[in-house]
Amino acid sequence: MKARDLTMADGTVLAVEEDGPADADITVVLVHGWTQDRRTWDRVLPLLPPGVRWVRYDLRGHGASAPPAPGTATIDRLADDLVEVVEAVAPTGRLVLAGHSMGGMTIMALADRYPELVRARVEGTAFVSTACSHMSRVTLGLPGVWGALAHRVERRLAGMLTRYRRDRLPLSRTAARLGARWLVFGRRPRPADVAMVADQLLRAHPASVGAFQTEIGLHDRTTALSVLRDTPGVVMSGTADRLCTTRHARAIADELHEGRLVLCPGAGHMLPQERATEVAEEIATLCRVAATSPAA
Repeated sequence: MKARDLTMADGTVLAVEEDGPADADITVVLVHGWTQDRRTWDRVLPLLPPGVRWVRYDLRGHGASAPPAPGTATIDRLADDLVEVVEAVAPTGRLVLAGHSMGGMTIMALADRYPELVRARVEGTAFVSTACSHMSRVTLGLPGVWGALAHRVERRLAGMLTRYRRDRLPLSRTAARLGARWLVFGRRPRPADVAMVADQLLRAHPASVGAFQTEIGLHDRTTALSVLRDTPGVVMSGTADRLCTTRHARAIADELHEGRLVLCPGAGHMLPQERATEVAEEIATLCRVAATSPAA
C-alpha cells in the first residue's frame, strides 16, 4: 500500500492511498462521505478480488487532508479534486467509481462537470447511501413537528460550524459515539464501527463540516445522472437510513437504465461498515462487467 500527499490546483493538500498493479486496466476509486475519511472503506478493501487496483483519499477538510480555503468547501470543488486525483494516480485505463453519501454526490458532480471524462473512462458506478436531490428537508426519520425541529436545528448548527474558527469539534468521544450510534447506524452495529465513525467525525474540520452541510442541502444533480444512464451501476440503501432514505435511492436508480437498486434491510447510513460484504461484492461485480466489456 502506498500513501502520499497530493497538492491540488488551488494548493489544498489531500492524503491519498493506493494499492494494486500500477498498470491495471481497471482502477477502483473510493470516495467517502461527509464528516468521514478514507477509513470508511476499511472493511470493504480486504473483500475486493485479489489483484484489483484501488485508490482512496481524504476529501478536503476531512481526515489527514488539509482544510479548504474559504469558498472552496463545495461539492463542485470535490469533483475537481476527484479529477486531479485520478489524473495523478490513474491517468490511463478504465475506472469504477464508488461513492458513499457525499462521495456519491461528488461522482454525480463529476458527471455534471466532466461528462467527456466520464463517458470515456468510467465503466461502473456504485452509489452507496446517497441522494441526487431533495436533501434540504432532512427530518432524520422523525415524524411531524419533531422532524421539522430536527431540520431547523440542523440548519442552525451548519451555520454555527461554518463560522467556527477552531480545528476540532467541541465534542467528547462519548457524545460523538452516542450521536453516531443513533444517527447513522441501523440495528446492532459493531461497537468498533461506531467508535471509528465517531473518531472520523472528531477529525473533520468544523468549518468545512458546516459548509459542506449547506452544500448537501443545495445538491441537485438529477439531470447529471443522464451522463451515467447507460453505464453499469448499483444503488445501495439501508432501509433504516435516517439521512439518505430508500426514497432517495430509488430516485437515483430511476435515472439509470443500467443501474440496479439494492436495499439492505435493517441497515442504516454506514453500509461500508454495516454491509461491507455486500458493498464489496457489488463493486467486484462492476469490475467483472468492466473487464468483459467491448472496450476491454
